Amino acid sequence: MLKILKVMAASLTLGLLSALSAHAAVSCGDNSGKPATGEPIIIGAITGKTGPDDFSNSTKSALAYFNCLNANGGIKGRPVKYLVEDDQWNPETAAQLAAKLVNDQKAVLMVGNSSYVECGANAEFYKKAGIEVIAGVGVPRECFFAQNYAPTNAGPRVSMLGAMGYALDKLNAKSVACIGPNIPNVGTWSCDGVVSLAKEKGFKAETILMDPGSADATSIILKAAASKPDVIVLGMSKGVAVPLLTAAEEQGLNQTITFLSAASAYDLSVPATIGPAWDGKFFVNMEFNDLQATTPDNQNWLAVMDKYGQKSDPRDTFAQAGYLAARIAEKALMTLDPKNITRETVSAAVRQVKGFQSDIFCAPWYFGDGQPRHNANSSTRMAVSEGGKWKVVSDCAPSPDPELKDVRAFEATMK
Repeated sequence: MLKILKVMAASLTLGLLSALSAHAAVSCGDNSGKPATGEPIIIGAITGKTGPDDFSNSTKSALAYFNCLNANGGIKGRPVKYLVEDDQWNPETAAQLAAKLVNDQKAVLMVGNSSYVECGANAEFYKKAGIEVIAGVGVPRECFFAQNYAPTNAGPRVSMLGAMGYALDKLNAKSVACIGPNIPNVGTWSCDGVVSLAKEKGFKAETILMDPGSADATSIILKAAASKPDVIVLGMSKGVAVPLLTAAEEQGLNQTITFLSAASAYDLSVPATIGPAWDGKFFVNMEFNDLQATTPDNQNWLAVMDKYGQKSDPRDTFAQAGYLAARIAEKALMTLDPKNITRETVSAAVRQVKGFQSDIFCAPWYFGDGQPRHNANSSTRMAVSEGGKWKVVSDCAPSPDPELKDVRAFEATMK
């Protein structure tokens, strides 16, 4: 039964469609409709496509935007050549691929990276190579504590604490169990934040770490429920979260415990997959806007995916991240003389990105020039599963993560 559930969960990555309403006209580059024909600009990316789960949605979306950009003048006539490599969730492979892209392919920038292992393997290498990374989806702590690495997403810890803050403020939670992946600087880092917030509020908290590739969902859920928490917060990818919820329902735990998740479970197909037993009982954090929001930039993302992506490409929160990373890269590159686009000039331009606005973000995104680490996206929304769909239940709110004090202090100086 569990194997069937895993197959079903994995198929979620292929089953997403765009919003049913007609999308706005596509807007990319100079909107000239004339293909870029100059010397290509090499941009790289590393993602975890094959492994416990397909984590490549960010790069698929970034590729769609770069395809659109190249069809509309590129960067002042020069097309982007986007090279994406699969690290297979293996740190050694990730390191080899970074060397290939940066040293051999001479990439001037990395864009849309999304991996559970790549940041830890390559953060120091990127700094020494003098190349900046506008990542799509940062996961481990190293993604948010590196000088040259700036993700567009909020990250699992900030997202889980956004969910935990909602549980405290709106669900009157007094006890919590946190389930995270047993991956270095991911599960422990994220759940430690939840535990710290719980202790600050004076109630008990428990952490359960699991192997996302082989753990038994039922045993994990029963272990988390043993302390009888008011809420269980998940920090797993959707391909792992769905079997956990299925196991919880089989044990009747959805009747006594409210479940919440980081944004990794915010996927259009999840509410219908888990079914009506979870209506009003499963909440997710949203690192970006509603996937079907009718706001201009969100509609442009969907239109770009429809025209320049593949039908099988998911339209999910990680795809939003890749689209935003590509657009931020475009903004930086457009400030440069097309005859002088080098790693040095590109890195300088990226470091000057500030006040990047999109209705997909809760707040303007910035790189943070001179800062030792980056977490510009740290205000999030919440949604609940209801009637086979997600219902947005909160406005943007800053994550209560105490680890963000330095980020908040820097933002205060930016006015």
